[in-house]
Amino acid sequence: MRALRDNASPRLPQGHHLFARFLRNRGAFGGFVVLAVILACALLADALYPGAALRIVGPAEIRPFETWQFPLGTDSMGRDIAAMIVHGTRSTLAIGLCAALTATVIGVTVGASAAWFGGWTDEILMRCTELFQIIPNIVLILTVVSILGPRIGYITLAVGLVSWPSIARLMRSEFLSLKEREYVLACRALGMGNFRIIIEEIIPNALPPVIVMSSMVVAGAILYESVVSFLGLGDPNVPSWGRLIGEGRSLIRTAPYLCAIPGIAIMLVVLSLNLVGDGLNDALNPKLRDR
Repeated sequence: MRALRDNASPRLPQGHHLFARFLRNRGAFGGFVVLAVILACALLADALYPGAALRIVGPAEIRPFETWQFPLGTDSMGRDIAAMIVHGTRSTLAIGLCAALTATVIGVTVGASAAWFGGWTDEILMRCTELFQIIPNIVLILTVVSILGPRIGYITLAVGLVSWPSIARLMRSEFLSLKEREYVLACRALGMGNFRIIIEEIIPNALPPVIVMSSMVVAGAILYESVVSFLGLGDPNVPSWGRLIGEGRSLIRTAPYLCAIPGIAIMLVVLSLNLVGDGLNDALNPKLRDR
């Protein structure tokens, strides 16, 4: 059975081969470097800007590069924009990663269950998936946040709840193509249980496209959080990039940098995640490995 499985199963590439394929994509490598810098800022935020990021530290509306003390200037209340941007990377990445993890766990569970058991289970789960897809995502997020409260945990949960349907449908299609492979049938013939077959044999081979999709979910989660914070429903105790844009919109004519700086930060993160997702797709997709 082991020989049959090795011949029939689409095995994942080894780590060094995967990394080499990823590096061939220059855009993906550039996105990875930008994400590494942003992650370093998140980890070193307390060392770079100790103390509370939202405290008033100087005169109001100092423009960028006017003084080395405040390289990105200050806002209308005299808070250091650079400190809020650096500390804001933590909440931005935390929301994106946690929301993507939530969506991936729900999507993989729903999609795998629907494809494996089929019948009425598939019908019910897919109808539930379609129900979440027809509801406008931002409306559902705002509804959940309005009911539960403007806290970063609730925002992350709301974003995760609207992001899982695409992962569920992708996982279902992967399972349907893998569940009838020879190595899976051999495992059934040897008496392996459904749970063991799913965990050990099918999910490892179905995960590559899900990993790519999850990287896109992280980018979408960051955008959703920015919209929520822009509309004033974000966590008031967190220096979110979306919140900075929302607070600076009233001064966009006299001090456009208040919106431009966090907007550029959001653009760089989302663009980098999309580039990394493309690189992962090139490296993990067997149809594109030799492109």
